[in-house]
Amino acid sequence: MDEFVRNRLTEWGLSEWIPRFEDEGVDKESLFCLRDCVIDKLITKVGPAEKFRMRLKLLMEEHNTTNQETADVSAHDHEEAGDCIQVIPSTSDTSDKGKRKLDPQGESSKWKSPARKRPHDAMPGSFTDEFILSDVKTIMTYVENKLCNEDNTKLNAFLKTKISDLKIDKRELVGVFGKTGAGKSSLINAVIGEKNLLPSGSVSACTTVMIKVEANMHNPKYEAEIEFITKEEWREELWYLYHTPRENACQEKENDDDDHDTDEKLSALYGEEWRDVSLENLMDSKYFRDIKEFLDSKKKILTCESAEELSEKIVKYTRSDSKVGDGKKVTRQYWPLVKCVTVRVPNNDFLQHVTLVDLPGSGDRNKSRDKMWKGIVGSCSTVWIVTDINRAAAEKEPWEILENASSIMGNGGECQHIHFICTKSDLIEDWCDHSADAVTALIINRNSEAKETVIREFRKQSQIKKHFSEDCFTVFTVSSKEFLKGKYLTSEDTEIPQLQEFLQDLNDCHSETLNYVSGAYGILSLIQGARCREEAGIKTDVCAKLEATMKHELDRVRKPMEEAYEAFEKCLVEGVEKSKRSCEGNLKSILHPKNKSNAAFHRTLRCIVEKKGTHKPKKGKQININMKLSSRLTNSIDENFRRTFPNVAKCGPFNGVITTFSLDTQKLIPKYKDVELQLIFLQTEEEKIKTRVNKIIQESKKTIYNSLTETIEKEMQDCYKKAAKFTGQDTLKNMRDTIEKHVHDSKDTMFDMAKNEMLRQLDELKTFILEELERTLKGSIELSLKTDHHSIPDFSLELGMVKRYYDELKSCMDEEMSSVSSCTESMTWEQVF
Repeated sequence: MDEFVRNRLTEWGLSEWIPRFEDEGVDKESLFCLRDCVIDKLITKVGPAEKFRMRLKLLMEEHNTTNQETADVSAHDHEEAGDCIQVIPSTSDTSDKGKRKLDPQGESSKWKSPARKRPHDAMPGSFTDEFILSDVKTIMTYVENKLCNEDNTKLNAFLKTKISDLKIDKRELVGVFGKTGAGKSSLINAVIGEKNLLPSGSVSACTTVMIKVEANMHNPKYEAEIEFITKEEWREELWYLYHTPRENACQEKENDDDDHDTDEKLSALYGEEWRDVSLENLMDSKYFRDIKEFLDSKKKILTCESAEELSEKIVKYTRSDSKVGDGKKVTRQYWPLVKCVTVRVPNNDFLQHVTLVDLPGSGDRNKSRDKMWKGIVGSCSTVWIVTDINRAAAEKEPWEILENASSIMGNGGECQHIHFICTKSDLIEDWCDHSADAVTALIINRNSEAKETVIREFRKQSQIKKHFSEDCFTVFTVSSKEFLKGKYLTSEDTEIPQLQEFLQDLNDCHSETLNYVSGAYGILSLIQGARCREEAGIKTDVCAKLEATMKHELDRVRKPMEEAYEAFEKCLVEGVEKSKRSCEGNLKSILHPKNKSNAAFHRTLRCIVEKKGTHKPKKGKQININMKLSSRLTNSIDENFRRTFPNVAKCGPFNGVITTFSLDTQKLIPKYKDVELQLIFLQTEEEKIKTRVNKIIQESKKTIYNSLTETIEKEMQDCYKKAAKFTGQDTLKNMRDTIEKHVHDSKDTMFDMAKNEMLRQLDELKTFILEELERTLKGSIELSLKTDHHSIPDFSLELGMVKRYYDELKSCMDEEMSSVSSCTESMTWEQVF
């Protein structure tokens, strides 16, 4: 056995089989002659054996191509000579590779539908994204390890940093909203193919905490990770729950729902004992002996073999329900202490890169839960609004949930799709009076009418439409029951498969895989380029051209950002004036509500001032003084903001100027072939920095938009604290007067402060983008074209293999873009005719 074979097995992640190859005397020559039956004897495990066959096949193709193009000069000889191989093995016939399609779904696979992948056998030599990503990661690990054994030069350190920056971080969030009994849990169970995962069934039970459902990537078990609020937060909430009802016990009982909420929380955790125990004693550790993790500020992990077992165990942490699935009584419940539960499901293709989040309809009085709720809602790329089909359009709560969260999801978030999901679509009155075919026809007809009704209702939602166009809104009519049993509806008619296909599209990590492979391709190109010798002056010329282009492109990026700043400034100036004129009237609509007595409103206003200006009653819309006061400001910029920072990434922020930014390296390659590899590296670096900057903009725009309301909230805190201190007679009047006086005295400065803060953040974003583009690309140009390092190891073979993968992925991506474009054109012509 020679070093060639040893090195190949090591870089392929098969080093444990080196002794077998050594015992059988396999050298470089015999390696290329191995037959399948011999490979099976050398490597006795199927997985490693198949990986070896694939790598050997690639190696043989690269070896043959290299031999033809370099006149049989081996890569090893070139490395010793310190020369450079500029020839990159060609790839052919990739145009039909990697076409992704949905695997056919038979009756037996309803609960375990496989995720869509590029088929192995589409064409000889075509691989799945998973295989490509795994292989390229192995290659880059090998490259990084080899570089670690070299001198720690500036270029070497730069290369190792670039390799460590390669990563896949795609994670799509789908938020699921819906009132109690709407069928959220059953829907999630059906869509991900886990019939008994999330507890469901009780009409009176309510999911009270956020539940994340994602894939278990670590082991084949069902897991639940339970995160608690802190002891200090519970103590603060206890004080609120314990005192507020008693303080106002003598007042009218128009807030029975809030009283019931207090009783429900305290009775769930303490039983009836809390009524006769002091506040301080309720923090005694004896009440938390079964959840020591709460006392130790740690997360509790539950691990089970089945979904049913986990479902039973998590009930007391997630739902206000006194019974589990088999009817057993739950004596203690801990959901009042839970911040979030993350459920992890093994072997589930729908959740590889997607997290479903079962969300309460609005924020929480607990600060950390409320902050987490807003963060998750603002990070959802898709939102599902789940409601019973029988009152889909007329039911107020789903539309109130959507309206309440629209600004957080839209301009203040990154939501691209709203799916209004009407559940229980199989339910038809008097179905027993009809034949099976007639029932099917009635269901399909009723579902079609329901969709039209919901869409008409959406068109009336002016507040929601400030953030979302009708193109973002889709209605589904689903039946989890029929999807499983199929008595009246086909699988397709239940529309569960359509939601599964949507999740598969979100799961598709093709673009992220391409980004990783592209980055690896660029790094290997730079390494090989650094080993090359070129004519004097070529690098100087190329540097000069690139730096001139970069300066021009940065000016081109600066212009639309400055125009956006000016446009927002103009809008905000108008918004400030409108706010000053209308703020006291807007405030009056909250502080003096119609059809509510003073005695009842006293309790509500007490909740508002104690929770920094916002309160969500058990029933009805959320009350938010801060949003009401900032509404004229946000209204003034909403339309322009959506155009400047679109959530649907068709052209990107600032009219797509980041996306179209380019150093035009492709045009320089024909003229400067000696530095082709360096230019390829710069091309991949350019794509990486543009992707990163666009992601930074996406996150920054949330902060920028929300800064208007947050500034108002900050400026209102003193008056809320002062109002909360009033007790006794005339408390309601004193709270109202305090808030009204503060707004009257502050209106000439408060709204200007909000405007200035938003503009400051916009200006900071502009500066950061320009500096980041210049710094990153300038550094890459200097390291790639102003540094010589001929002694760096030869990775020509690795470069050839990664280039092959890159070309295949790029070809597949181009095909998909072409297909989408053709489909769009076809739809347009159909609409015309």
